[in-house]
Amino acid sequence: MIKQRLQYAELSPAPYKGLVNALMALEKGALDKATVELMFMRVSQINGCAYCLDMHGKALRESGFSNARLDTLAGWRVSHEFSERERAALAWAESVTLIAATGAPDSAFDALKTHFSDAEIADLTFAISIMNAFNRLAVSMRQ
Repeated sequence: MIKQRLQYAELSPAPYKGLVNALMALEKGALDKATVELMFMRVSQINGCAYCLDMHGKALRESGFSNARLDTLAGWRVSHEFSERERAALAWAESVTLIAATGAPDSAFDALKTHFSDAEIADLTFAISIMNAFNRLAVSMRQ
């Protein structure tokens, strides 16, 4: 059993509440819940956040996301389970999550423009960024 290093939400309640509020604001945004959860799951896979993988895997299954889609998410580039819209979002999620290596290239951004409105792209980028923040807290503090 891994021991949590610090109770970061209790020790820094204002910043934690700010992240939670940002997360809740996404629920009122331009993106549908399924797309947001799909991004949360992929970002959490990349970051290796077991806590978030469990939580978002359950949420996706409860929303009707098939096991076949969940099982092939890490290999979405070669899977036939994902739409072009989802592929564009997943490529962007990977690009933003791995930004030090990718620089969030124009090719990934331009692919979004075909499938998402500007407001959706902004919300998508916030969703990816917020999940990266939660993953970094959970992984670094061994939640």
